[in-house]
Amino acid sequence: MNLKAVNQPIRKKDAMALLTGQPVYMDDIAPENCLIVKVLRSPHANAIVEEVQYENALKIPGIEGVYTWKDVPDHRFTMAGQTYPEPSPYDRLILDRHVRYVGDPVVIVAGDTEKCVDQALKMIKVRYTVLEPVLDFRSAKDNQILVHPEENWQSLCPVGADNKRNLCASGESGSGDVEKVLSECEVVVDRTYHTKACQQAMMETFRTYCSIDQYGRLNILSSTQIVFHVRRIISNALGIPKSQIRVAKPRIGGGFGAKQTVVSEVFPAFVTWKTKKPSKMIFTREESQTASSPRHEMEVHVRVGAMKDGRIRAIDVHTLSNTGAYGEHGPTTVGLSGHKSIPLYGQVEAHRFAYDVVYTNVMSAGAYRGYGATQGIFAVESAIDELAAELHMDPVKLREKNMVREGQVMPAYYGETAESCTLDRCVDRVKEMIGWDEKYPRKDMGNGKVRGVGIAMAMQGSSISKVDVASVTIKVNDDGFYSMTIGASDMGTGCDTTLAQVAAECLNCEMDDIVVYGVDTDISPYDSGSYASSTAYLTGNAVVKTCETLKKKIIKKAAEYLSCGEDELEFTGKSVKRLTPVPEGSGFENEISLLDIGNRAMCFNNEALQATESCTSPVSPPPFMAGAAEVEVDMETGQIDLVQFVSAVDCGTPLNENLARVQTEGGLVQGIGMALYEDVTYLKNGHVCENSLMQYKLPTRLDIGRVQVELECSYEPTGPFGAKSIGEIVINTPSPAIANAVYNAVGVRIRELPITAEKIFNGLNQ
Repeated sequence: MNLKAVNQPIRKKDAMALLTGQPVYMDDIAPENCLIVKVLRSPHANAIVEEVQYENALKIPGIEGVYTWKDVPDHRFTMAGQTYPEPSPYDRLILDRHVRYVGDPVVIVAGDTEKCVDQALKMIKVRYTVLEPVLDFRSAKDNQILVHPEENWQSLCPVGADNKRNLCASGESGSGDVEKVLSECEVVVDRTYHTKACQQAMMETFRTYCSIDQYGRLNILSSTQIVFHVRRIISNALGIPKSQIRVAKPRIGGGFGAKQTVVSEVFPAFVTWKTKKPSKMIFTREESQTASSPRHEMEVHVRVGAMKDGRIRAIDVHTLSNTGAYGEHGPTTVGLSGHKSIPLYGQVEAHRFAYDVVYTNVMSAGAYRGYGATQGIFAVESAIDELAAELHMDPVKLREKNMVREGQVMPAYYGETAESCTLDRCVDRVKEMIGWDEKYPRKDMGNGKVRGVGIAMAMQGSSISKVDVASVTIKVNDDGFYSMTIGASDMGTGCDTTLAQVAAECLNCEMDDIVVYGVDTDISPYDSGSYASSTAYLTGNAVVKTCETLKKKIIKKAAEYLSCGEDELEFTGKSVKRLTPVPEGSGFENEISLLDIGNRAMCFNNEALQATESCTSPVSPPPFMAGAAEVEVDMETGQIDLVQFVSAVDCGTPLNENLARVQTEGGLVQGIGMALYEDVTYLKNGHVCENSLMQYKLPTRLDIGRVQVELECSYEPTGPFGAKSIGEIVINTPSPAIANAVYNAVGVRIRELPITAEKIFNGLNQ
């Protein structure tokens, strides 16, 4: 396929603006004279608010209002950005008398300046009845302490939720007789793995600006991934019609899934709707670390059964997930821990995946890049290496013998077929890049230093099948250039550019001929949002459909101007011309330019030259990936250094190779951080220890060694020009690959993230 725009390393549309500091973020747009909104947060993990004394706070000059649970609507909603009806339970109030974690909002304060608001917060006195919290997620299920004892708690979908059992979700699926097959296996590995919560730590914290427009409607400008979902959530929270709400996003300074949850929006929305005055809320870094939506802590129990020749026959996975105080994304993230790990092994005769998602009195978890697959793949890929050790087999050879291959049906992945899959080539490539045959399992470097290599595989998805919807509108303007309005949210991923590439390819025009407009609920066609690795695949397909419809309209209009049938014409990109030219002097033209069509359509015309199309998909084609790590471990101290990390990714046909590489590199760095450094820990009273980036260690360029990325392209027949997703899969391989490398280096198996020098040292000295 000879592509001119797609699969080309085209520079991002906003690249120069970024380099010169021109992009406009939320706080650049908000006026200086708007109300400042902050919240007083609970110091207790579980308590009932008995009384709030705020009279002195109201006396402070500039204070607009102080609001408690008595002032907000008393009906529950979810802050999860999901398609209605949301799988996540309706368990939130804007302010609740029952506070469920340290940091839960108790009082909203609005004032003219940050100074007066901060002063008012200090003047408020709250009397609590402190209750015993449940902090250990292993003991939360059926605990006598209920995180959500309220009667108006509601679950809209049958996800196995039961608030009277502290269950946010519960379920089981599988195929074959797992117990029977395991009993027949010659080797069974039975292990439990633990991944801790970790923060998205995007550069731009949560922030929202609200105002009332000339029609009395609530306008929300927010740093969010889920513009249309924000409208519904705010409607539910405030109890006002969606028609009274408009939501838009400016440029976003990173999201990584954190902004798939409505974290900051409800508070200024409430203030503005109540006061009719503009307001804004900007989370501090401390708030973003202690009252946000980190990755779900999970404990994953894995059993893998195989024969001595390395044939894997059964995989059994049980996941215990900690959703924290509220259920945002709890029922959905847990599914990926099994459905995106077990299918990597396509030869199994039987599999089972069961899970429980429990409430606890800690900060509520949410979406984070990888969305549960990250935790599950760490467990399963670690277990596969442990199986290889039991079999005395090279872990690469074990994977080569059992990995899913193109054309295979994946029972554990909703029965879908791997129509495009180069996982075998990805493994071969990283094996070569890391120098596996020369370095496996270890190499003594002298002076007490040992190096080891480890490998891992991963898969993800491309949108949520049978749920997500993407829509695009494209119109022809005078002079023949195009305006494209999308409902997807560019979070810095460059989707404005890649979708313009798809449009330019379909319309056979230059990139500069495509003007892209970001999402606004009043003018954009509906899109589920930028999450679930949906944009390239699903919105890209919507662009293709829209372009095909628009080309037909252009040809129809040209046929009118050229006085001929539509079947006599073809669209060239710059013009529409006859397939069979008429002789000169016939009085008829053979061709009309797109410029002329655009201009002539502005006069005496009955049909708008624009098209809107939506796209959904019955399947979610998985991208695949292999990653390999080389580590160096100090045998005396346990100190671990990452020497290099190499990866090969099958994302179908990349829409933009440069952006695909950048996505991969960024995801790998986040995965390395999760593997080696990042951790969210709690004191016995429920306080988060890592409340700033001074305590929460993020990897720097000095910490990640040499990172190398290669693309092993396939062609996905259902994707736009053969494309699949790439945004999420790239975070999934570092944790297991590094854990496997540590084991191969020093013989210590780390089953709890992050992998630290202390854990390795303790393992060496047992």
